Amino acid sequence: MTRARVFPNARGNRLHGRTLIDCARKRARRSEVVRALRPPRPPLAPLHQEPYRPRWSPRLRRRLAADAALLVVAAAFLLPLAWLVLASIDNDATLRVSAPGSPTLDNFSAVWTDEITFTPMLNSLLLCGGATILTVACAALAAYPLSRFRSRVVRPYLLTVLFTTCLPITAIMVPVYGLFVQVDLIDTMSGTALFLAASQLPFAIWLMKNFMDGVPVILEEAAWTDGASWPQSLTRVILPLMGPGITVVMIYSFIMMWGNFFVPFMLLLSPNNSPRPSRSSPSSATTARWSTASWPPSRSSTPRPCSCSTS
Repeated sequence: MTRARVFPNARGNRLHGRTLIDCARKRARRSEVVRALRPPRPPLAPLHQEPYRPRWSPRLRRRLAADAALLVVAAAFLLPLAWLVLASIDNDATLRVSAPGSPTLDNFSAVWTDEITFTPMLNSLLLCGGATILTVACAALAAYPLSRFRSRVVRPYLLTVLFTTCLPITAIMVPVYGLFVQVDLIDTMSGTALFLAASQLPFAIWLMKNFMDGVPVILEEAAWTDGASWPQSLTRVILPLMGPGITVVMIYSFIMMWGNFFVPFMLLLSPNNSPRPSRSSPSSATTARWSTASWPPSRSSTPRPCSCSTS
């Protein structure tokens, strides 16, 4: 004979299974009686339907005003670009933004030549690319001792480096030009690349040192424990971890050198080495069309005489 299961209640007593079922049935009947005696709820009154009207909240008004202001600013920037595109395919372009009567591509064929575009572009890439590589290499070697060694001269040296970044390039071009003439580096790509790298090196050292401070020294000490020298720890441990920082230094240096017009203008004289158009555009000698590129101005291919003493 099987015994019925028993369950403990909240008071700790042991009740039979059938008793629990009876209690549940009583509670269900009690809830049905209470629900039947409760008065019914009155039906809800129908809502008065009004036509939908958008609500112009203060937040929405401020947002629309900001969007309108941004559209005006965007139009101010897009109008010159639209004039540039439309004027490039118009032989008789004016200062007004208007669709060309007879579109043509003669202006592009007049500009896309070796003398005006391709040779100066290649010279610019070689000049800025070589100077950027030299700047990054020298900045990494200079930032390593400044970041890893503690000395009294580190802070004054960094302040001196920061001060050199504030010097205008035009203030030192006269002695630099005389020096280039004396050492026979005038009108050479290598000499100009060296000067561009030297002009960008102070700020590159400052950036590289800050990025190198973020690399833990414990990683370098672990490499030293395994028998690595400081050049190996620099090239195999520190520089791979500084990939984003090196990329920032490279991009910044390249952009600054690419936009530097004054240094190549002074140190490069011959058309074959110049990173700019050395001859005027193929337009009329008396009338310059707006659609044809005529900047920068042309310069003679003959080197300028120098009054500096070579003795």
